[in-house]
This record gives sequence, structure tokens and C-alpha cells, in this order.
Amino acid sequence: MDSAEARRRFAAARVARLATADADGHPHLVPVVFAVDGDRVWTAVDDVKPKATMRLQRLRNIAANPAVALLADHYEDDDWTALWWARADGTARLLDPADPAAQPARDLLAERYAPYRDAPPPGVVVAIDVVRWSGWAAAD
Repeated sequence: MDSAEARRRFAAARVARLATADADGHPHLVPVVFAVDGDRVWTAVDDVKPKATMRLQRLRNIAANPAVALLADHYEDDDWTALWWARADGTARLLDPADPAAQPARDLLAERYAPYRDAPPPGVVVAIDVVRWSGWAAAD
């Protein structure tokens, strides 16, 4: 799969897994909702889904080590020819919720996810500048 197709499939997915690592290299993997804008992926900390704290491990990891990967995939139990995955490797940065640059990300997320229309994510916004799109598909 070429990079354009990987980006297309990734952008169409509804959920991805965000992989981060702390300063010592310990991995952390969580599902996230996201929006793609060119070679940038946006995600944000919301309060729609329950969390023990808004100071999440993924945010601490990004602050210590901004190299991240996101993975979206498709699986069908009855048709393995439909399997695919797409990955975005990049560098993440954290935007304070009050930063005006965070608002366009919240708008894009609200366009994609209905719960955000009534309750935009109030927390930190994560901007991931993708340096590599890759993927694999069982069939063209």
C-alpha cells in the first residue's frame, strides 16, 4: 500500500491506537478518536468518556518523548482478504486548551464525532505531524 492510500484509509477510520513511550522507552497504547488534516493528525482529551484524571499517561509520555505512532485497522472474521492496517508515524506536540491554535482541531473533531458537537473536548489538544504513512492490505 502506498502512502496516499495509507493516509486515505487511516483518515476514514473511526478509531486509532496511539502509541507513546516514556523517557525510558516504556510503551503505552490507547485508543483515540482523531481528525486528519493533510499530514497532521489531531486528537484531544475530552470529558465525554470517563477518566480518572485529565493528566494522562499519553500526555506525560509525549512531553518526555514526542515520537509517536498511530495505527488504524480493519478486520473481518469471515473475510481475511478484507484485512488492512494503516500507520502514521510522527512527532507530537501538546497544545494548551486555551491556545487559539487548538480551536481548529476541536472544530475538525466535532465534524467527525457527534458527541463533540455538544461537548467539545476541553482538555489538551495533541497535534501529530506525520512524517511517514504506511500500511498493508490483504487485497488491493
